[in-house]
Amino acid sequence: MNFLRNHLSFGNLLDQRHRGMCNKPQEVKPESSAPVSAQNEPRPSHKVPGYRPSDWDKKIFLWSGRFKSVDQIPETVSFEMIDSARNKLRVKAAYLMIAATLAACGVMVFLGKRASGRNETLTAYNMEKKAKWREELRKENSVALSEKAQ
Repeated sequence: MNFLRNHLSFGNLLDQRHRGMCNKPQEVKPESSAPVSAQNEPRPSHKVPGYRPSDWDKKIFLWSGRFKSVDQIPETVSFEMIDSARNKLRVKAAYLMIAATLAACGVMVFLGKRASGRNETLTAYNMEKKAKWREELRKENSVALSEKAQ
């Protein structure tokens, strides 16, 4: 019972660690005696080394609207800038594909309604095609029978 009371206490519910018998806080060891300038030098974690864009990357920058002309593109750019330009271009391509799909669907609906106005349905087309095949098969069988008879 004491075990449950100790582990389910209010302090443990607030994410305080149970240290057992000792209530003394743990001491933090001092860091090694490395040069102070190297340790305290700010190093941005979000910056990555520069990347020289290829001709294709430059076209992507222009198409995505990041830069207005090829002359404005710097010699080195970050990977994040290239990724964001590619993502913008992907979104634009997706929108174009959506628009092309909707336009193709509209054209198909228009052509289907026009064909149904002329009473051209797929069922009628398939029935005519199968009747034609049956007729050709009947002619082939009659020619084969006539040749056997001779």
